[in-house]
Amino acid sequence: MSASYANLIGARDLAQRLHDPDWVIVDCRFDLANPDFGREAYARAHIPGAFHLDLDQDLSGPKTGRNGRHPLPDPAALAARLSACGIGNHTQVITYDDAGGMFAARLWWMMRWLGHHRVAVLDGGLQAWGREAQALTDLVPQARPTSYTLCLQPCRVDAATVLAHLGRPDMLIVDARSPDRYRGENETLDPVGGHIPGAINRFFRDNLDTNGCFKQASVLREDFGTLLGGLDPHRVVHQCGSGVTACHNLLAMEAAGLSGSRLYAGSWSEWCADPHRPVATGPG
Repeated sequence: MSASYANLIGARDLAQRLHDPDWVIVDCRFDLANPDFGREAYARAHIPGAFHLDLDQDLSGPKTGRNGRHPLPDPAALAARLSACGIGNHTQVITYDDAGGMFAARLWWMMRWLGHHRVAVLDGGLQAWGREAQALTDLVPQARPTSYTLCLQPCRVDAATVLAHLGRPDMLIVDARSPDRYRGENETLDPVGGHIPGAINRFFRDNLDTNGCFKQASVLREDFGTLLGGLDPHRVVHQCGSGVTACHNLLAMEAAGLSGSRLYAGSWSEWCADPHRPVATGPG
């Protein structure tokens, strides 16, 4: 088995292993304002050998109006979709996008939810690939037949768990949305503005440097260490608007060696769908 990557991989390292039969690359490009963007961009050009998984169609389940904008899919359905891409339990999976990892991190976390740890995000995404002058293609690869066996991990919490722990010191909620949306201002995606009471704000884009790559592990460790005040990472729960960019913060913590935090996948869009759940506004 070739070298294993569990969090991030650089464009140069990926290029050297582009044709490794044990590796599968997944294009996760998406645009919240234009749901067709990712599929269309993939059809035009993508990293050679990459398959495409769509946030709405593949990485989310059916919406009920009360379970958030991007509810998690049925694990068996997700496993079947992974198998169709030639991903087995021992495959090294590399996921990428063109948005600083905000969508690629969703698949990274979902793979870990299924019990798969040989999964990494292309650091800097398609832009980093371009800076290395690496080729793109419009050819769609053929998947090798495989199967995927689930081993679900306890790395997520639900709304009831969050509600039960409000105001208690054994859970810290970290909101990955932009500071204005966290405060309840300029909300355009969800019908209610504000945040979960007690949540603190860490805008996911603060994990990136000026090139759109993740900051060095030592810098991320210092950032999150200050944010968490020495709290055990296992007590941290990440959320955002719909359980997507929260995964970016979770990935940043893992890359910094702060392992064990969990995801509230329903996030704000699920939370605010129930008028009985409390809402806070302002700076927190």
